[in-house]
Amino acid sequence: MEKQSITESIIYSKIGEKLTPSVLKVENESHMHGGPARDSHFKVTVVSEYFTDLSRVKRHQYVYKLLTEELNTGVHALALHLYSQQEWEERHHNSPASPDCLGGSKHEPT
Repeated sequence: MEKQSITESIIYSKIGEKLTPSVLKVENESHMHGGPARDSHFKVTVVSEYFTDLSRVKRHQYVYKLLTEELNTGVHALALHLYSQQEWEERHHNSPASPDCLGGSKHEPT
């Protein structure tokens, strides 16, 4: 298991503290970025009863608000997969895979 970065730890702590999730996965996907990205691309999966009566937009707004500082200081991409427990069960405990980032040098000809 790889050691978590400081940014990953902060994201994990902030979400875990406020949402008491049954599932919380914070994946650093910076290696998929087409440039010298570090601690800038994350996939976050959260399963929380807090989301039961909230629309997808409200869920995202809530998490963005929790992570405002990180989004303003280096986090470039945040893929959020936010589910109620029932939705998570319906998805068979899976969130979608992230595509490779085509920004930066990955789409430039070599």
